[in-house]
Amino acid sequence: MTAWAAENAGAAQTDERGIAYVLDDDEQLCASLAWLLDSVNIRAECFTDAASFLATFDRERPACLILDVRMPEVGGFQVQEILNSSGIPLPVIFVSAHGDIRMSVRALQQGAVDFLEKPYDPQHMLEVVQRALGTARERHAELAGRRALEDRLAVLTPREREILRLVVVGVPSKAIAGRLGISLKTVDTHRARIREKTGAETLGALVGDILRSGVRLPEM
Repeated sequence: MTAWAAENAGAAQTDERGIAYVLDDDEQLCASLAWLLDSVNIRAECFTDAASFLATFDRERPACLILDVRMPEVGGFQVQEILNSSGIPLPVIFVSAHGDIRMSVRALQQGAVDFLEKPYDPQHMLEVVQRALGTARERHAELAGRRALEDRLAVLTPREREILRLVVVGVPSKAIAGRLGISLKTVDTHRARIREKTGAETLGALVGDILRSGVRLPEM
């Protein structure tokens, strides 16, 4: 594996914007693309084989991947499948010297943000990467928010989670009391504790967060 990192005095600032990974077995193209990205203060890290990239890239940072379709051993579509099956929200930009409509459609159907033919226009590549990094930052923020919400919900007791599940699907407190065989006052007490433990301003706000994020409540 050969890796290059475009480093400069503004490295900390570029890290905040995200990383553009380049996975292509053409070392010269990798170096050229890293230079292009560095010229607009986008940090680039290049790899010439899929195994090294999959073992090395930072899953905790906003990033996009510029990915060649045809490579020895593990090709671009296989890499995309691995990322998708692992639930990694990494925007992918495919590049190929032998692309066709069928390839392009396949890539986009599997979630790629674009499919560019080699040789690509440098300015267009920069625009696509900027857009992909914007998407990466949004996905990263959503994932961080989801994890934070999961941590808040993890402190609830089994009974509190049971009641919250019913609240989320719209069951009124009186019906919850009847279903669980407890008093209405006990339900109200649990609702107040749920709000306090999770730091929610209101239970309705917490329910809204759960529905928007798609978080599943921890099992009892």
